[in-house]
Order: sequence, then structure tokens, then C-alpha cells
Amino acid sequence: MTVGQKMHQTLATLESAAANLKSFALDTQDKNAQQMFNDYTRQLESICQGLRGRVNYIEQQEPQYKMQQPQQQQQ
Repeated sequence: MTVGQKMHQTLATLESAAANLKSFALDTQDKNAQQMFNDYTRQLESICQGLRGRVNYIEQQEPQYKMQQPQQQQQ
């Protein structure tokens, strides 16, 4: 696995975790838990934004790390 693939995988995992936390906040009636989940979501989204910037920078500096989009099959 290349550095680019690892970074993309990490970013996808963090984005998934943030989405799960948002879901937890919506699913609970406990206001304290909602606040906690929302706080954690914001923290993860901030981390994702920073990592996304780093991924973009690396892809500009090292084009071989750019992830290729899968070709869609035409019917």
C-alpha cells in the first residue's frame, strides 16, 4: 500500500467515524451525550480538513500518489 493509499484510507476512516458520531447525536435524547457527540464530530471534521489539505498538497508535489478514480462502465 502506498503512502497516498494509506492517507486516503485514513481520511475515509475518519470521515466515517465523524458520520457515526453525528448519527449517535441524533439517536440519543440525552442532551449531554448529544453535546459530547457533536463536540467530537467537530473535532474529527477539523482533523479531516487538515488531513485533506495534506493529501492535496502531497498529490500536487508527488502526482504518483494521486488516487485514480475507477472507470465507470458504460452500458
